[in-house]
Amino acid sequence: MTDGSATGTDIRTLDRHRLEDLLDSHYEPSIPFEEPIHRAAVAAIFRPGADATELLLIQRAERLGDPWSGQMAFPGGRTDPTDASPESTAMRETREEIGLELGPDHAVGTLAELDGGRATNRLVLVSAHAYWLDGETPSLSPNYEVADTVWVPLPHLADPARHIDYYFPAAGASFPGIRLDGDGQVLWGLTLRFVGHLFERLGVPFLV
Repeated sequence: MTDGSATGTDIRTLDRHRLEDLLDSHYEPSIPFEEPIHRAAVAAIFRPGADATELLLIQRAERLGDPWSGQMAFPGGRTDPTDASPESTAMRETREEIGLELGPDHAVGTLAELDGGRATNRLVLVSAHAYWLDGETPSLSPNYEVADTVWVPLPHLADPARHIDYYFPAAGASFPGIRLDGDGQVLWGLTLRFVGHLFERLGVPFLV
């Protein structure tokens, strides 16, 4: 297992101030927010854990006809016309999906903007916005869209022993993935790409 301390930030002790230094303080979408394209936003939520800094993931509920059924992800979703910004989308979706109220005081910056439409061959701009929780973590109340919530220590994500080839039946192909502790829980795809951008900024070797 690696903690990142030899090559970059010690991910066991990553704190809010270091994260703010590494992330973009202001999000500038590659296509102006006013442009009528498909958009979504997610929340990468961090907290100081008992042994290492932790990152929140959700497991999406099993739903017939949903290609991402049961997959691990950040809380988030499609931008609504009433959302004032992508950050507003991330906070609203987090509140709706897991009952966690995020505010500007929790915000620590923007992680990345990626194309989330590869599977459908249409452009979907997805931005990941980072938040930090200090003190006692509020209770989470997942809605019908969420089967589970998992706080993952950052060193687990960097551990090569957890890196696997994940076979995705809908695509008939294998992709890089990270095996988590929950039964059948694997981090892969778009969320893994966001995590890869995080570790790149931290200066820690990663699989993608």
